[in-house]
Amino acid sequence: MQQPSPPWWNKPKPLTRNNDMSPSQQELDALASLEERITRAVELVMTLRAEKADLEAQRDAAIQELDELRSERKQVRTRIEKLLGQMDLLSGT
Repeated sequence: MQQPSPPWWNKPKPLTRNNDMSPSQQELDALASLEERITRAVELVMTLRAEKADLEAQRDAAIQELDELRSERKQVRTRIEKLLGQMDLLSGT
């Protein structure tokens, strides 16, 4: 009966670029790596642009809400000043 070999003996050895790959395979591997990095960069740029557009829309909505609140505050201030003026007229009599 044969004893089982230790698990690390069964693991495949990693390929080394210099020994196990021909120059054309190394170039293809480098090109594939570059292509993958470029693809990830493009995806990241697209994601960041979409996030930027969302943030700009949120900013624009916040600016519009702020303008509306300022307008409302101005209207309230005007009404209060008018009421205070009427109270002054009543107390002056």
